[in-house]
Amino acid sequence: MISAVVDAGTFAELIADPEVSETLSAPAGCPMVVVEVPDAASARRLAGVHVGALPAVVVLVASDAGCLSPSAALVGDIVLTEDLSAPAPFVPASGGALHVANQIGAMLADHPVAGTALALLQRGTPGLPVPAALVAESATYSALQAGAEFASWRGARPVRSAASADAASERVRTERAGGIMRIVLNRPARRNAVDYRMRDALADALGAAAAEPGLRVELLGSGPDFCAGGDLDEFGSRPDPAQAHLIRLTRSPGLLLHRIADRTTAFLHGSCLGAGIELPAFAGRVVAAPDARIGLPEIRLGLIPGAGGTVSLTRRIGRSRTTFLALTGELLTADIALQWGLVDVIE
Repeated sequence: MISAVVDAGTFAELIADPEVSETLSAPAGCPMVVVEVPDAASARRLAGVHVGALPAVVVLVASDAGCLSPSAALVGDIVLTEDLSAPAPFVPASGGALHVANQIGAMLADHPVAGTALALLQRGTPGLPVPAALVAESATYSALQAGAEFASWRGARPVRSAASADAASERVRTERAGGIMRIVLNRPARRNAVDYRMRDALADALGAAAAEPGLRVELLGSGPDFCAGGDLDEFGSRPDPAQAHLIRLTRSPGLLLHRIADRTTAFLHGSCLGAGIELPAFAGRVVAAPDARIGLPEIRLGLIPGAGGTVSLTRRIGRSRTTFLALTGELLTADIALQWGLVDVIE
């Protein structure tokens, strides 16, 4: 479902209209506008356009990737092209740009608040220092946890009780050899899903590593998957999203990884979903096994990436590609992740 398709000139005129939010918001609750940019003349119409707080996801479709200047490309929350070799910020649309736009529209039709919140957040945070950007992400995530879209997902999914063996397990294992600390996510029976115990243990291990400036760090996952994301059974279990926001900020593995990025290598394999890519993307070097599969599934829950992904991925692959991953739920292979710069080497 595409809510509106306009050419670049029409969009430039609409965006200057004080009633633009009403003009461009979809009548059926799918807040997206697709802007077609067929040539350089059309692209020039976007010069000086600022979408600001427009409550709609703006998708640019450029027939020729070379016609968009960097400033014009910034108008789009996602920039699609059918030129499969185009660099960032372009997202190569192998199935056709309008087909991909329809995929995004379908996700937004089901989750308009979370999707629009993501786009608005992404417009404002790329230029912020990492700590400030993490605060903005966490605040948005907490607001969505109190919203109807997340409540609908939570109500439709029964919570499983934790197995006693899993409850007693050591969530993170650390090993030292010479000047290297290996930090291993150690919950293989749950695909290394991150619960509060793993988050706290990971923060403790990273804090210890940060206190030793000469120590190199390797981040790994035990079992068949590096990490399948956050523990879904814990999502929404805290009654106070505002308090949860403050806890995330004081126990932030992402911020700690950022602080030691220059001496940290993350090793990915199997499923690397949600937190399973958001956290390792902070590392200075990311090594992926050929079987690695990478994705951001949070929008389907009525949320946004909440483990630092709007910060870590955006600084590696840009706002357009990060927003695309979140608003499609598409899985990247290790090869594509390498092409995009989300991983640095495949081994």
